[in-house]
Amino acid sequence: MTRRFRAAVLRGYEDPFAVEDVVLHTEPAPGELLVEIAGAGMCRTDLAVRRSAGRSPLPAVLGHEGAGVVVASGGGPGTETGVGDSVVLSFDSCGHCRNCRGAAPAYCDSFAALNLFGGRAQEPPRLGDADGKALAPRWFGQSSFAEYALVSARNAVRVDPALPVELLGPLGCGFLTGAGAVLNTFRAGPGDPLVVLGAGAVGLAAVMAASGA
Repeated sequence: MTRRFRAAVLRGYEDPFAVEDVVLHTEPAPGELLVEIAGAGMCRTDLAVRRSAGRSPLPAVLGHEGAGVVVASGGGPGTETGVGDSVVLSFDSCGHCRNCRGAAPAYCDSFAALNLFGGRAQEPPRLGDADGKALAPRWFGQSSFAEYALVSARNAVRVDPALPVELLGPLGCGFLTGAGAVLNTFRAGPGDPLVVLGAGAVGLAAVMAASGA
């Protein structure tokens, strides 16, 4: 079954993003979810791809601060999140390496392959443009600059449906980064001095984490 929708495609380094018709050639496999994107943040990392000198494959659909509603599930282990659930999307991880098993998926042995290079190596291209040319479909496990994203259930976090899901995308990267820096890297405690430079999603998350530390 194919699904046609719109996405922001980056075709070349230094090029602008272009909104195009794209085609998803598959339904969710076991352990995957199809999410209708309600909103996505724009992170510096998405912009950095335009100057990455070949680090990430193009053409591609980027976006890694997506949030939306699950519209289809492939079932299987790890897919307790189901159709109709509101979710925030974050990065992908293998789930099997020592760091993943040690509750540190941000340091997954396969992080670069799964997140920076556009998808899982064992998968054939599943997303294409209107002319049938393959697009890298799994930037940070989601490629959420699109109306739909096919994601691993591992990087979809269920949230309260009463919350405005279209505003929650930055929780999947910017807020993780800012809060994680304060709580996990600096390990700031009561009375510790802390300077935060910048008040975007990362900076504000750092301030929020520090105020509650």
